[in-house]
Amino acid sequence: MPNRDNGGRLLLLVPTTSYRIGDFLAAAERLNVDVAVGSDQQSVLEAFSQGRTLTVDFAVPDRGIAQISAYHDKYPLAAIIGVDQGTTLLAALASQTLGLPHNAPAAIETTENKYRFRSRMANSGLPAPWFTLLSFDTDDLSKQSMQMPYPVVLKPLALSASRGVIRANDPGQFMAAQARIKAILAATDETDQSGQSDETANHVLVESYIPGCEVALEGLLENGRLRVLALFDKPDPLEGPYFEETIYITPSRLSAQVQGEITATVAEAVGTIGLSEGPIHAELRINDGGAWLIEVAARSIGGLCGRTLRFGEGIGLEDLIIHHAMGLEQPDEGGLQPATGVMMIPIPHAGVLSHIAGLEEARGLPAIDDITISIPLGDVLVPVPEGNRYLGFIFATAETPDMVEAALREAHEKLEIQIEISN
Repeated sequence: MPNRDNGGRLLLLVPTTSYRIGDFLAAAERLNVDVAVGSDQQSVLEAFSQGRTLTVDFAVPDRGIAQISAYHDKYPLAAIIGVDQGTTLLAALASQTLGLPHNAPAAIETTENKYRFRSRMANSGLPAPWFTLLSFDTDDLSKQSMQMPYPVVLKPLALSASRGVIRANDPGQFMAAQARIKAILAATDETDQSGQSDETANHVLVESYIPGCEVALEGLLENGRLRVLALFDKPDPLEGPYFEETIYITPSRLSAQVQGEITATVAEAVGTIGLSEGPIHAELRINDGGAWLIEVAARSIGGLCGRTLRFGEGIGLEDLIIHHAMGLEQPDEGGLQPATGVMMIPIPHAGVLSHIAGLEEARGLPAIDDITISIPLGDVLVPVPEGNRYLGFIFATAETPDMVEAALREAHEKLEIQIEISN
C-alpha cells in the first residue's frame, strides 16, 4: 500500500446537497490535517481560498479525474475521501490514477448498483432473496406481474435514502409501483452520475420481501479487515409500502450470538465484493433464516447520523475516517459512549413547511442532546418514496438503549410540524 503520511493534502469530494461537510471539516481541523473540498458546483470562495476548494465534474468521471489530477499537480494529495454516495466511485478512480490508497473501482460499482450487488451476493453463499431485473420497456410487464412471488420490493438500481423503494403485495400494487418508480427516475438526474444511465434509468430490481427486524452496521476496513465501529438497532418496523428511515440506536440490543452473525456476514460480503479500505455502511434484516444483507455502501452513514457516535473525548466518526485515510496513528478511543441514538424526523406529508412548534421544549428534555432542523421554513417537503431529504435529526444519549429510544420518541411527540398543502 502506498505511504499516505507524505505531508500531502486531504481532498474531500462532497455533493453540494450533502449534510456532512461541516463535520468532516471540523474533524480535519481537530486533527490538524490540511484539507480541500471538491464539489460539483463552483464555490463563491474558490477565487479567494488559494486551493482550498475546486469544482469537480461528478457526472463525467474522466473529466473529474482530470480536474483532480491537475489540482494534485499544484497541491499534492495524500488521500481522497468520497463523503457521500455519488462521489465514492470518483474518489476511487482518481486515487487509482494518482497512486493513492483506494478501493477497487469495480467493487464500488458493485455497491452502487443494486442489481450488480444482488448478483454478487447470490453467488456468495450468504442468505439472499429471490430477485430479477425488469425493463420498463418490456411488452409483457403486466404478464410478469402475475408471476411474482409476492410480497416483493421494487427498487431503482442507483438511488439512495430509500428513494423509490416500494413494496408490492399483488399485481395491481406491482404495476402502480413500477409506474411510480419510472416517474421518479425520469424526474431525477442522479442516474447520470453512475456512468450507467441507460441501465439505471430503464430498469428496476425486483426482489422478495425479507421479513424481520432491521439493523445497520458501521465499519472501517483496514487492509481488508473489518473493524466494527457500531451496530444500530432500528426499532420501528420497516414493512412498507415505503421504507422511510426513522430511529437508529446503538449499542444493539440483539444477543451477542446474533451480533456475531451480523459481523461475520458483513465481513464475508465486503470480501466477496472486493472492498478493502475505508468506511462501510451495511443494512441487514434479521430473521430465523439468519442475517440477510439489504445493501452495503462504501461510505459512512448518511445524513447527520454520524453525530451519534463518539469514541472517546473529542473523537467522532469522521475523525476515525480521516485518521485511516491519511495513514495517521489511530487514536486511543476509550470505548463508545454508553448508549446513543438519532431519529430522522419523518415528513408526514407533502407540502410547504410553514412552522415547527415545541422545539425548545423538546430540546430541554432529559437525554436529548440536540435537535437540528435541516429543511428551512418555506421549503417544499417531499416524503418518500419520491423524496430523499430528512426534515431534521433528534439526538439523544442515555445509560441504556431503551432510555435513548424513549427520549427520542418523547421529543418527537413534542414537535408540532405545520405543513401547508401545495396547490
